[in-house]
Amino acid sequence: MKALCWHGANDVRVDNVPDPKILNRRDAILKITSTAICGSDLHLYNGFIPSMQSGDIMGHEFMGEIVELGSAVKNFSIGDRVVVPFTIACGNCFSCNRNLWSLCDNSNPNAFMAEALYGYSAAGLFGYSHIFGGYAGGQAEYVRVPFADTGLLKIPDELTDEQVLFLTDIFPTGYMAAENCNIKPGDTVAVWGCGPVGQFAIKSAYLLGAERVIAIDRVPERLKMAKEQSGAEVINYEEIDPGEALKEMTGGRGPDSCIDAVGLEAHGTGLDSLYDQAKQSVRLETDRPTALRQILVACGKGGTVSIPGVYGGVIDKLPIGAAFNKGLTLKMGQTHVHNYLRPLLEHIQKGDIDPSYVITHRMKLDDAPKGYEIFKHKKQDCIKIVLTP
Repeated sequence: MKALCWHGANDVRVDNVPDPKILNRRDAILKITSTAICGSDLHLYNGFIPSMQSGDIMGHEFMGEIVELGSAVKNFSIGDRVVVPFTIACGNCFSCNRNLWSLCDNSNPNAFMAEALYGYSAAGLFGYSHIFGGYAGGQAEYVRVPFADTGLLKIPDELTDEQVLFLTDIFPTGYMAAENCNIKPGDTVAVWGCGPVGQFAIKSAYLLGAERVIAIDRVPERLKMAKEQSGAEVINYEEIDPGEALKEMTGGRGPDSCIDAVGLEAHGTGLDSLYDQAKQSVRLETDRPTALRQILVACGKGGTVSIPGVYGGVIDKLPIGAAFNKGLTLKMGQTHVHNYLRPLLEHIQKGDIDPSYVITHRMKLDDAPKGYEIFKHKKQDCIKIVLTP
């Protein structure tokens, strides 16, 4: 089969690789019908996530048709059209039984690697380095899905791939980010980063009752989408300081909650941004926390900071004193996708949201290397790319 494989930083290629096989009685094999390039994939592409190996298959946002099932999978059938959470969960462990699906105790066969870095291992992830299990991803023609009896959601025929594809990651990720803010009627939520996750965080904040959402970015087409599609107020951080703007917009109180939908490759305009880029380039710092620094200072007293943006290692000069002295609550982590599949599918079915609005580019799998370059450099007003094999 064809698959998009990582061969080093800024080097991905469509290769011919062996077809996946059933390895466990709870496995399924999917024929991919749609897959997408995620902002998190750029962290791999740019070489900031360790333990990638040449030939690793990329991609964790995908859906398709079941073509083969392990003997223990009784709740699905050959031919079912399904979406797959990017977090792999067994459904039976201590964490899964508490609905902490992205912290599954059993799905990462390389748990020792994660434990060395983080103390304990989270769940395995599709197509996201050997620290998270070394699983083949879904930017391919076929993929093996472990624990398929727990991890699949059957999709009604009347819904298109593009309407439901983002249930695999970015829609639940944006929704959980907003849910973590504990939004109350009348709240103001500020969202740093208007990529796809940020767009869904904005939509979700309104769904959960926020009165105002203020979106911060520097890319005009992203800010335009946030304003026109979701009704957010917008700040271009290259034109005005976000912290000062937020104070003025909230009568000096600051936002009730802030969402960091940026993560480890944040950009900025100040000396701290240049400092981060220099340190990251020589691996004296793994992540660039420019946005997170701004958020901890800008968030209002007693507020909540929600972090769906991916961080992988260590950061420097974090203003923890601001968080402590203002009594902030920090909530973060990989998304417990399984919790949100059915509720968000209902929102789509009822017409509350059509997630396909974030798609700006549609390409064939063969063109994925070109797609990564377009997405990385934000060419052609690119916000989200969907690939078809």
